[in-house]
Amino acid sequence: MDSSPPLLFFAVLAGMVLFGAAKPPHIIFIVADDLGWNDVGWHNDQMFTPNLDKMARAGVILNSSYVQPVCTPSRNCFMTGYYPFHTGLQHEVIHPSHPGYLPANFTTLPQKLKQLGYTTHIVGKWHLGFCDWKYTPTYRGFDSFMGYYNGAEDYFTHIRDNGYDFRFNTSVHHPPEGEYSANVISARAVEILDSVDPVRDQLYLYLPFQSVHAPLEVPERYENIYANISTKSRRQYCGMVSALDEAVGNITSALRDRGFMDNALIVFTTDNGGPTFTAANNLPLRGAKTTLWEGGTRGAAFVYSDNLLQNDGYTNNEMIHAVDWFPTLLTLAGGKPDAGMDGVNQWPTVSSGAPSARSEFVYNIDDISKNAAIRVGQYKLIEGSPGNHNGWTPLPPLEASDMFNVSFPEHQLFDLQADPTEHHDIASDNPDVVSKLLGRLSFHKATMVPANFPPADPASDPKNFGGNWSPGWC
Repeated sequence: MDSSPPLLFFAVLAGMVLFGAAKPPHIIFIVADDLGWNDVGWHNDQMFTPNLDKMARAGVILNSSYVQPVCTPSRNCFMTGYYPFHTGLQHEVIHPSHPGYLPANFTTLPQKLKQLGYTTHIVGKWHLGFCDWKYTPTYRGFDSFMGYYNGAEDYFTHIRDNGYDFRFNTSVHHPPEGEYSANVISARAVEILDSVDPVRDQLYLYLPFQSVHAPLEVPERYENIYANISTKSRRQYCGMVSALDEAVGNITSALRDRGFMDNALIVFTTDNGGPTFTAANNLPLRGAKTTLWEGGTRGAAFVYSDNLLQNDGYTNNEMIHAVDWFPTLLTLAGGKPDAGMDGVNQWPTVSSGAPSARSEFVYNIDDISKNAAIRVGQYKLIEGSPGNHNGWTPLPPLEASDMFNVSFPEHQLFDLQADPTEHHDIASDNPDVVSKLLGRLSFHKATMVPANFPPADPASDPKNFGGNWSPGWC
């Protein structure tokens, strides 16, 4: 008698293996706001960020992960896979009373993921336009939204300027009075995890935290962690980083307790360099948020997974840009990015340490500020003024000039391999390299769309909407 298993058994087993191998992972994309290069424990042992440090060191620290100089443009990159100068969001940020927005003709990452069967949620900061409902999160691919439309609001009262700014989906929402923003966000994230089946469903959870953007506000117990720092603003800022770390720890514990980590990828990144002019620090990098220097554009970042990374526990120095997350995550989810997108799939680089899929990227092209920067290989070319914060800001209580009044040549060239801290402009000694990079920059400039930076519209006044920042005025 033949005792071998029936063929049907093998067919079912093969199907199970194929299904298991092909099952897309849960994706948790965490964005810190205004986090400096030197404001995380894996770069600075004076920072208390145990939860982030543990994942960074066990996962892959991304040492050459680039973002935009300010917030709205970076979020544009994450959401579309296109450079801001291709969407009109290359200049500054969307201010509350200005009718700026991410154009509706761009398909967002959550919209693509929903087509693949993902459930999609956002908790935190949007900052991609809200003057019309069609520009708000639940009209751009998210099943739910809890958070705020603008930036720089109060962490406890959720007031920005003269209006209240906090929503649950499309309704004005009031979290428990006095609850700190980082805790509100983490509690909602856990609530979402309780509503999703980790085996049956695929989750995309986008967590753009308010932390650690100004205003500098944090419960005293976090500030007290840094009692040895004499400068209050720096003490507060560091406390805000530790509060963010604790919130992320609560979320990752919930992910593990509920079984999500069996098949999940966590991405952590800042949206821009740290604002040294408030209390952040980017040492040893030069410059700050708002500038084209490395301190404004090279972001603290890592990826972590229990089982999806082929190579982990190391620092990856390959070139990655914010626009790459869209095609990378979409490909990982089983989708196919559109042809012509600025971003490239970096999963082989992120997961196994393969060489980067790109050899160049554009820092920005700003037709209003009349400046730009590009990197090709080891070289970086800056055209025009890099910005207003041009120095290497030491940790408080020391002070250093931000070199506000320094005049710069029209073009500066840096070899970031030999000089990652941008001390030595080598443009005059390398005219051939300058010429090559100018040619590449000209190529990209030819594809730029004008910046959409409209003036303030009085119709936006919260008084017209019951005291709330609200859509419906453009």
